[in-house]
Amino acid sequence: MSSHREAPEIAKDPVADNADVYAFVSPDAPDTVTIVSNFVPLQGPAGGPNFYEFGDDVLYSIYIDNDGDAQPEIEYQFQFSSSLRYDTTFLYNIGPIGSLTDPNWNARQTYSVTRIDAGLPHGGQPPSPPGPAGPPAQGGPAWPLGLNHARVLGTSLPCPPCNIGPRSTPNYEANLGSQAVQVLASGEKVFCGQRSDPFYVDLGSIFDLGDLRPLQPYHLIPSAASAGVDATKALNIHTIAIQVPITMLTRDGSKPTSISSPTAVLGIWSAASRRMVRVINAKNDTAESGPWVQVSRLGNPLFNEVIVPIAQKDEWNRGYPVGDSEYLPNVQHPELAGLLPVLYPGHSGVAPFPVFPNLTTLNASKAPRADLVAILLTGIPSGVITQAPTFQNFTGATYADMLRLNVAIPPSATPSPLGLLGLDISGYPNGRRLADDIVAIELQAIAGATYPYVDPNRGTPAAFHPDAAVPDVSQGIPTPPTGPGDRYMPAFPYVGSPYDGYDTPDV
Repeated sequence: MSSHREAPEIAKDPVADNADVYAFVSPDAPDTVTIVSNFVPLQGPAGGPNFYEFGDDVLYSIYIDNDGDAQPEIEYQFQFSSSLRYDTTFLYNIGPIGSLTDPNWNARQTYSVTRIDAGLPHGGQPPSPPGPAGPPAQGGPAWPLGLNHARVLGTSLPCPPCNIGPRSTPNYEANLGSQAVQVLASGEKVFCGQRSDPFYVDLGSIFDLGDLRPLQPYHLIPSAASAGVDATKALNIHTIAIQVPITMLTRDGSKPTSISSPTAVLGIWSAASRRMVRVINAKNDTAESGPWVQVSRLGNPLFNEVIVPIAQKDEWNRGYPVGDSEYLPNVQHPELAGLLPVLYPGHSGVAPFPVFPNLTTLNASKAPRADLVAILLTGIPSGVITQAPTFQNFTGATYADMLRLNVAIPPSATPSPLGLLGLDISGYPNGRRLADDIVAIELQAIAGATYPYVDPNRGTPAAFHPDAAVPDVSQGIPTPPTGPGDRYMPAFPYVGSPYDGYDTPDV
């Protein structure tokens, strides 16, 4: 989770595993949007002798839809290249690394950034786009659509080394991490490199038959309630982060000020692609050729992991948001909503009592979950959130799994980790911030917390009452989560410094 090892094939390919996507109006630079896409999940800090890196043979893409058609008008591509300064040593570094140009650093990685815009004149016939090509897996128009104007924004940009320890990478953030933040001539900021994983989840309990620790006494196989265990508390990840002026993302080049404006809503997702053909000869030399083929993508957290059946997960990773109507039934009738009442029949002494009676009734009605469709596939129309009637991040009738960010909503001075469920309209599902408690938000939504507000046949919110247990459908992890270091930073790239392999405790 959120999309760490979420499908059978991508679990075998960590450098292309799209683990999380975040998109938010930058808290210290509110004229910009920051997009973070993480890969290579579940890294133990002590990773030697061959430390983690991006894939040189992977194309990493961040997509922005700014007109509500679930197709990208903007794509940022990142491609990486690794090199060795010395070829006679087994060491990643032969001494302390004090800067990004230190000769002690042997195994280096750099990258290029390219922006591709749709529909811009290119002097005659558009060139073949460097990004993924071919028809979407679910049918529909050829992909990508009109991406015909590519600009290389930066080349040979340095990734920092992994955080090895105080002798190899002393004063890591000052000497290396912060120095890897690059300001491009076109106006964007970029960072690519190892970071601490901002996502927090109790993996051990959730995948042990959905055992949510705050509700353990009421589980089908009960035990005493206990505090949540943050499984990613001391793990690292590789981050691609970009901060872009809002005026460079909207369809008309404006910075919207009205929440109700369709121009204010962006659809955002990211993907990883590999070449179609890979050949290995008898000497184990490899060569790759052919068009790029998408192998991983992510928009909303947990979509592929929890909504899509395991037999379709690899297909979902190959597909594109514009074709996501295939998964509409899975959103309208999520398997987990049916499992919760079964897993939590409740116990009071020896007499059982229902924990989710209202959810059970809702499930039995076979009513499609319009609330989850709005959250995950269309965005939320204005006027349906009683406590925030002006809120909307609606992109239209096309069903598509994208993060939807209303850029006219400023960052909150008092953010709630429950986002919109906590009446904080600057948090998920309005984009996604690093510290949003995604697991609790989506589990509570599936349990019925959002049904009274978005269902078109609700009448009044009193027509359906979420069960009293819904607020306890959580992980039991403190929010924002703690960690052995600074998990979040107040400035770009906002993702905290990676844990080092020498000092990080075994937690």
